[in-house]
Amino acid sequence: MNVLVIGNGGREHAVVQALKKSPIVNKIYSMKGNAGIGELAELVNVDYCDIQAAADWVDAHSDVEYTVVTPDDPLALGLVDELECRGHRAFGPRKNAAIIEASKAFSKELMKKYDIPTAKYETFSDYESAKAYVETCDIPVVLKADGLALGKGVLICKTREEALDGVKEMMLDKKFGTAGNKIVVEEFLEGPEVSALAFTDGKTIVPMITSCDHKRVYDNDEGLNTGGMGTFAPAPFYGEKTQREVMEKIMIPTVNAMNAEGRTFKGVLYFGLMKTKDGMKVIEYNSRFGDPETQVILPMLKTDLMEIFQAVTDERLADMQVEWEDGACVCVVLASGGYPTAYQKGKEMTFGDLDDDVILCHAGTKRVDGKLLTDGGRVLGVCAKGATIEQARQKAYANVEKISFDGMHYRKDIGMKYRDIEKE
Repeated sequence: MNVLVIGNGGREHAVVQALKKSPIVNKIYSMKGNAGIGELAELVNVDYCDIQAAADWVDAHSDVEYTVVTPDDPLALGLVDELECRGHRAFGPRKNAAIIEASKAFSKELMKKYDIPTAKYETFSDYESAKAYVETCDIPVVLKADGLALGKGVLICKTREEALDGVKEMMLDKKFGTAGNKIVVEEFLEGPEVSALAFTDGKTIVPMITSCDHKRVYDNDEGLNTGGMGTFAPAPFYGEKTQREVMEKIMIPTVNAMNAEGRTFKGVLYFGLMKTKDGMKVIEYNSRFGDPETQVILPMLKTDLMEIFQAVTDERLADMQVEWEDGACVCVVLASGGYPTAYQKGKEMTFGDLDDDVILCHAGTKRVDGKLLTDGGRVLGVCAKGATIEQARQKAYANVEKISFDGMHYRKDIGMKYRDIEKE
């Protein structure tokens, strides 16, 4: 079959790479894609956040039999709904289910209503009320923009001054645009964090291997939040005991809660979790594959990804046997100078002789006159597998050293997180 993949980042490149391995996939289209995706798929220059235009393109290309919608914005805008209304098969949650990511207030209220463990919180849509609350609440505190903010709409404030400045930045200065019109002020929790993704068709839940993201721009988790500077899989502290706890107290209750609310979720449900002294708690939900988590998860998948997608769409996930490779995978993100604030594009990239088994996931790249140029804040994900996280880490960094472009920067400590935590 011919497949369209919506999106243009490293996550989408990882999805396209996995689909390319499927014997049932013939041709892949990508809207809009990037230089790396363009080596595997035909690029389609249509704005996928223009729901009507994207659906019109699918209408006009009858050879496309299935569409995979991966980014948060088109899911929240209802692209899957529009495609299904026009008679097309698509992977991803409908708009009324994608709200679990699109509104932090909705997700917190859902967890509260259905006793899903999470941090205590208050929600505000009025600046003065939020300011008054932050003037007396416990510190540290976490501020979250209610809407979508490219993974950056979270501020961890260690002082009251930082918290008050954060409320002003979100609600008055519109640092995150309309996403900050409403904010969630949340209790600060401590403990190791883990990304636990799962396929679900609304009835069956199939967890993926876990991973650990690195959001801060600099080593030792310092600096501003980013979309993710690297990741590794699996999480060393997440064993069978924790998996049972998460399945029983978080994953199953969440899917059941969405069903009870008339918002059946079909697709990839992302659980951002923290292992606290009181057990596992939900930090956030996403309604799709994570980025850069996908870049270390899908290379470890043994089962045909296209078959999983179709099983989710057809609500027969219970019939699938999803298998994973042993070992580990590490992804190091190469970013443009200045990222996550102002950065330049159009820098030419050069490559040495990379190892044959290293995996490059293009995030912000384009090809002009035969030259590979930077075209985003996060440019490349350099991914490598190994028997252990340390072996995968060493291979990834050995290949990072063979790549260069003006202003390139990256964290040097991806894969070192949580080394001292006792394995379960």
